[in-house]
Amino acid sequence: MKRMHVHVAVKDIPRSVSFYSALFDAEPAVVKSDYAKWMLDDPRVNFAISTRGREPGLDHLGIQVESVEELGEVYGRLRKAGGDVIEQGRTVCCYAKSEKSWIDDPSGISWETFHTTGESADYGDGGGERAARIAHEKSCCGPQAVPEPAPVAAACGCSAA
Repeated sequence: MKRMHVHVAVKDIPRSVSFYSALFDAEPAVVKSDYAKWMLDDPRVNFAISTRGREPGLDHLGIQVESVEELGEVYGRLRKAGGDVIEQGRTVCCYAKSEKSWIDDPSGISWETFHTTGESADYGDGGGERAARIAHEKSCCGPQAVPEPAPVAAACGCSAA
């Protein structure tokens, strides 16, 4: 089952954790000095906040999937939606190991699609995400060839089980 993902950049993690915990009537599943995440079932959303050097406000939206098969399905939807798909592949981001791809909607809002495969002690250096965002910025000025993705299970090194 898929889960909506919303990532908001904030200035103050403790104050924001307090606000969103009250709003959601739930404590975050992950709390770090620069990041917090709620995995809510009502509404079904992965809601994250961070102070990772961006302007406060909506950072990006996404679709989180629970299996390699769902990831393949969502990757197909990205290709069908049109635009330049930036395949980040396996990465560490937001204290998690994931495989992800990015696309911008017609209004320029970044969307990520991802499958989390494990936890990480580090936030990640953001290198893959920055590269994806830079590619998005460059893609507005002319078409870029985007290779057809490898089969999802092979690309992420995951088994289908």
